[in-house]
Amino acid sequence: MDTTASRRDFLRIAGAGMTAMGVAANRIGAAEEAKKRDFNISLAAWSLHRGIGDGENKIPMLDMPKIARQEFDIGAIELVNQMLASSEKAYMDQLAKNAADNDVNILLIMVDGEGTIGSKREESRDRAVERHMRWVDIAADLGCNSIRMNWQGAHRDVMNVPEELTAFIERSKDPLRELCDYGDKKSINVLIENHGGPSSHPEAMVRLMKAVDHKRFGTLPDFGNFPPAVDRYEAVDTLMKYAKAVSAKCYDFDPETGEESLLDFERLIKIVVDEHGYHGYIGIEYEGNRLSEFDGVKACKKLLEKLRG
Repeated sequence: MDTTASRRDFLRIAGAGMTAMGVAANRIGAAEEAKKRDFNISLAAWSLHRGIGDGENKIPMLDMPKIARQEFDIGAIELVNQMLASSEKAYMDQLAKNAADNDVNILLIMVDGEGTIGSKREESRDRAVERHMRWVDIAADLGCNSIRMNWQGAHRDVMNVPEELTAFIERSKDPLRELCDYGDKKSINVLIENHGGPSSHPEAMVRLMKAVDHKRFGTLPDFGNFPPAVDRYEAVDTLMKYAKAVSAKCYDFDPETGEESLLDFERLIKIVVDEHGYHGYIGIEYEGNRLSEFDGVKACKKLLEKLRG
C-alpha cells in the first residue's frame, strides 16, 4: 500500500469537500441576506378613515398614536389633514404630545383641498402656495419630514393633448419651487403622490420633477392610484427615482397565504427596496372592504414583515 499516495488522495478529497462546503455556505449566506430587507413600516391614517376622524361615533384623531402603538405596534404614522378635527396650535400640540407619549413619530401630512397649484389663474396658484405653506409650518411643528400635496389644475384630457400638458407643467413649476424654497427653511419636503390626473402618469411626473428641479421636491409612489392603461410596476419603478416616501396601498389578502390578492407585493417591494435601495418608511394604506380596517392593517403589516425577512 502506497501511504504517500493515499495521504495525497485524502487531502485532495478533503480539500474538495471543504471547498464545496464553503461554496454551499456562501450560497446559504447570500440567500439569507437576500431575504433581509432594510426598511421601516408606518401607518397612513387613511387606512382607518372610516373609524377615525372628526365625526359622531368616530374615534378621535388624537387617539391615533395610541392606536398605532397599542393595536399594531407601529411606531410611525402619516396624517391626513381632512381627518384632523382642527389645525389650531393647541390641537396640534396635544397630538404631538400623544405621539411622544406613545413613542410614535409623525412622518408627514397628506394635504388635500388646499388649492390648485397648477391653476390657469395666477391668484389661485398664489393662494394654493400660501395655504400649503401653513401646512409646512404645521408639519415642522409636529416633527414631520414632508407634506404630500396634489398636482391639480389640468384639463381633463390633458394627457392626450401634448401642448396642454406642457403648459400645465410650465405654470406649476414656479409655485411648486416657491413652496419647496419655503419648505427648505423648515426642513420639510414637498411630495406629489400619484393621486389622479397627470400625477398618475409617470411620464408627466418625471417631466414635472425635472422642471421644478429642487432638492426638497419628490414623489410619493403609491402602489395603487394608476389608471388601467398604466403598468403599475413600471410606473412605481419610474417614480422611485424621485421618491422620498412610499405608500403600500392594499385591498385584500388571501386567507391561506397572506399575499395581497390584487397586487404582487413581492415584485413591488423588490422594485422599491432591492432595485432602488430605498430604506425609509413604507406606509400601510389599507383601502379594502372585505376585511375590517384593523384587520386589513394587520394583514398588510404581516405581509410587509414577511417580505422584509
